Amino acid sequence: MRNLIFTKMIVLFALSFFLSSNLFASQFVLSNDGLIDERAVGKIEEIGQEAKSKLGVNIYVYAKESLGLKDGISTKDKIEFIKNQEKELIKVLKKPYVVLTLAVEDTHVNLIVSSQLKKIVDKDEILNGYVVPLLASKDKNTLFAKVSAAVLNGYAAIADTIAKDKNIKLKSSIGSSGKVAGSIWKVFMYTLIVFGLFIYIYAILKRRK
Repeated sequence: MRNLIFTKMIVLFALSFFLSSNLFASQFVLSNDGLIDERAVGKIEEIGQEAKSKLGVNIYVYAKESLGLKDGISTKDKIEFIKNQEKELIKVLKKPYVVLTLAVEDTHVNLIVSSQLKKIVDKDEILNGYVVPLLASKDKNTLFAKVSAAVLNGYAAIADTIAKDKNIKLKSSIGSSGKVAGSIWKVFMYTLIVFGLFIYIYAILKRRK
């Protein structure tokens, strides 16, 4: 029990030190690990500043190359480990907040929303509509480009969602381009599923003949 408390204290201290030392570089991109293009970081900062001043909310990004998971860790332990890290992270954030977390090597992406915004921000809609489709896209773009686009898309969508609820227009908004990309990906996936079912049924009918 003592070891667990001590470990949590170290994690919290490390996060606090890390965040305080990085706020000067970017107030809203708490961690980057070189995964996000500088231009995307600049746009995120612009949107974040306007969202804070006009909407009164703090929208953060916490992107990591890896969370430091041990090799061979079980899915259950992985989930528990990530939950504990995210719990420590939100302790040092200013409410009300939304934080987009991402760990590339651990194939993890999440959206943490403070209680004040849970009725406004739909976690699944943001992730499935704006973030995951770009991360999972099979194209010639590099991982660097995909992460940059996905994070910026998701971040902008969060700000636009809150702004819409408050009937406020953000000058820094990037519009609905991110949603279009997500919609195209969904149509593509649904087409693959339908095509797969068609092939499966055709194969069964052919065997019966």
